[in-house]
Amino acid sequence: MSVRALRGAIQLEVDERVHLLDGVRTLFQEMLAVNGLDQDDLVSVLFTATPDLVSEFPAVAARELGVTDVPLMCAQELDIAGSLPRVVRILAYAETELSKPEVKHIYLGGAAALRRDLSVAGESR
Repeated sequence: MSVRALRGAIQLEVDERVHLLDGVRTLFQEMLAVNGLDQDDLVSVLFTATPDLVSEFPAVAARELGVTDVPLMCAQELDIAGSLPRVVRILAYAETELSKPEVKHIYLGGAAALRRDLSVAGESR
């Protein structure tokens, strides 16, 4: 068994607490499901948010899903001119039998434009 990193991102429509938590929960659950993982496989999770998202800590969504024994951390994404607004990114480390090329990364909504080369089917979900 190896530790692998899973990436994901979602672009939110607005900075509202309920919308942010719903979006992050959807992204996080899809990242786990598409890779055949559950919460017990998680080692740690890093959440970043663009500076225009201030309504809630993204990690709250994982805690609300019952992720209580995994280290979670939130950070602010760099404020780069021209970057996508209202984006939450997740970098999750998990124990898995998947090889690096088998790991699927999830990009939802407008965030699909960030890494078409890594996202599942390169589609917006």
